[in-house]
Amino acid sequence: MKIYTKQGDKGKTQLLGGTIVDKDHERIECYGSIDELNAYIGHIFDHKVPTQTKDILKIIQNKLFDMGSNIAFDKKNKKIILPVISEKDIALLEEEIDNMEKNLPALSNFILPSGNKIASLTHIARTVCRRTERRLVQLIDLSKSENIHLKYLNRLSDFLFVLSRFIIIINDDKEIIWEKNL
Repeated sequence: MKIYTKQGDKGKTQLLGGTIVDKDHERIECYGSIDELNAYIGHIFDHKVPTQTKDILKIIQNKLFDMGSNIAFDKKNKKIILPVISEKDIALLEEEIDNMEKNLPALSNFILPSGNKIASLTHIARTVCRRTERRLVQLIDLSKSENIHLKYLNRLSDFLFVLSRFIIIINDDKEIIWEKNL
């Protein structure tokens, strides 16, 4: 199979199932943001983070591929069976958040998205995740897409926020507090 189809040369692409759409179609915007998020999570994975974190990040990357394929599917070919995101996947994120939070000081101030390079990268992934949520909300409004995807992204952004704090703590770095009256 060739990697290039030349459809993109005319600003078109194909959804999973065969429907041809413009490259700025709502579905393309949404799964493009999922792809970007996945790349940032891969970048975090490639840094020095605990093995358990790497294991979770790999699961997240696979789930984002699952989500992207569902978003890209035009639902016309009933023979196509795709993996799904489930409540179990959301529960895994919640469990990981709870485990990391056991090691974190209580949050009493807003913190700046910085502190060390990996934590900053995790904050970038978190903001891309939030944008992806917004893209999905637009798509849900248009097509009644699966709300489980929205729930997963919402929890994933929480996970990434807590992970950024966790990374700072395990590296003996300091969170940088927002100073609103500078």
